[in-house]
Amino acid sequence: MAKQHRQDSRGPSQRQLRVGETVRKELSDILTRGEFSDPELDGVIVTIPEVRMTPDLRLATCLVMPLGGKNAENVEKALNRSAKYLRGQVSRRLTMKYMPDLRFVLDTRFDDDDRIGSLLHSPDVARDLDDESN
Repeated sequence: MAKQHRQDSRGPSQRQLRVGETVRKELSDILTRGEFSDPELDGVIVTIPEVRMTPDLRLATCLVMPLGGKNAENVEKALNRSAKYLRGQVSRRLTMKYMPDLRFVLDTRFDDDDRIGSLLHSPDVARDLDDESN
C-alpha cells in the first residue's frame, strides 16, 4: 500500500523548495543572459524572487516583477505566452524526471505589505486600539 503524504499547514517540503530554487536560478539565468528575446521584454529587467512548486512538482508558479514595476501586466502576459519555450530551455539545463509547467504571476507581496502597513497606521485603527486599551 502506498504512503499518503499530507501537506496540512506545514508548508512546502524541502524537495519543493530545492526544486523551486533550482528552477528560479535557471530561469533568471536565461532571462539575464539574453537567451530569450521577446519584443515586449526588450530592455526590461525582470526579477524572479520566488518559484513555488506544487507537491507533485508538475507546476511551477513563478513570481515575477519588472524592475521599477513598469508595464508589469504586459511583462506577465509576455512571459506566459513564452512559457513553453522557457520550459524547454530550463529542461535542457536540468535533469528531472518531469519538467514542470511554468506559470508566471506578478509578485505583489511588497505592495500588499505597504497596503497593510498603511491600514494599520490609519486613524480608524488607532482609534479602535485606544478603545480596547480603556
